[in-house]
Amino acid sequence: MDLLIWGAGAIGGTIGAYLIRAGHKVTFVDRAAEHVAAINGSGLTITGPIDQFTVPAQAYVPEGLAGAFTHVLLCVKAQDTEQAACLIAPHLAPDGYIASMQNGLNELVIARVAGQERTVGAFINFGADYLEPGVILYGGRGAVVVGELDGSLSDRVRALQKTLLDFEPNAIVSANIWGYLWGKMAYGAQLFATALTNESIADCLADATYRPVYIALAQEILRVAAAIGVMPEPFNGFDPRAFVPSAATEVSLRSLDDMVAFNRRSAKTHSGIWRDLAVRKRRTEADAQLGPIVAYGQQHGVETPLTARLIALIHAIEDGELPQQGANLDELKVLL
Repeated sequence: MDLLIWGAGAIGGTIGAYLIRAGHKVTFVDRAAEHVAAINGSGLTITGPIDQFTVPAQAYVPEGLAGAFTHVLLCVKAQDTEQAACLIAPHLAPDGYIASMQNGLNELVIARVAGQERTVGAFINFGADYLEPGVILYGGRGAVVVGELDGSLSDRVRALQKTLLDFEPNAIVSANIWGYLWGKMAYGAQLFATALTNESIADCLADATYRPVYIALAQEILRVAAAIGVMPEPFNGFDPRAFVPSAATEVSLRSLDDMVAFNRRSAKTHSGIWRDLAVRKRRTEADAQLGPIVAYGQQHGVETPLTARLIALIHAIEDGELPQQGANLDELKVLL
């Protein structure tokens, strides 16, 4: 397959390097000129406990790209989706599509720009980090799922899934891609909560003091999903059935235990949200990922006080008004 990967960071860089190694033709676009220069000069390097290799690759800054592409993987931060989709549009072949290899409900944004018929849904849960220009840490394997937004099982998503098997051998096609995306929204909110602290994902989810917070966050978001008619799907230890209001506490705790075990196996110990706050000192995806949950809640009469407060706490850290510390979770716990 001949692919354009827009965003050569943790997600796009990892997927693209594997696909190049498997013989696919990959063109990268990234707005970080130093990363583009490093890829063109020395190749793209994958490091970490899973693999160590370097592949030659071709990369461009957005204004340097020419040509049209049928298969486009969008791998940028959620808040950059609309701008990236607008820049991709002139390079999209008449029969082309954009697949959102991101976190959040970015398919909705892409569809507004490119049209729903030119948008493919995707769910990813592997662990990776951008380390330096030309170097990506691949820290832990995770689920990879693709699907049409209307639930159909088209030839193009089957072809994309077949290609992605060269990256993740367990990649699948689903007729319920929205179920995976909303499941990740609930899990993602839990990850945002862990980023309020300086502890690892696994250590946070294992802390009995704040387990009620993680459970309540997932329940809140899954209530919104239920209100709009989405049936969330399980993945990598996260079981949405464990976080419905009727679930027994021991069932919720068992899912948290499974999530702890999954994250203990990864060399990526902290979320990308934590890394944005603590290492890269930049704005997170809080508004782009969590904001739609609050908006949908308002539209459907579902209260989302925990999600709204979580967004405010993340912004307080971004603005330097609050340090990352475990006590921040108390701000959520008081709302239970």
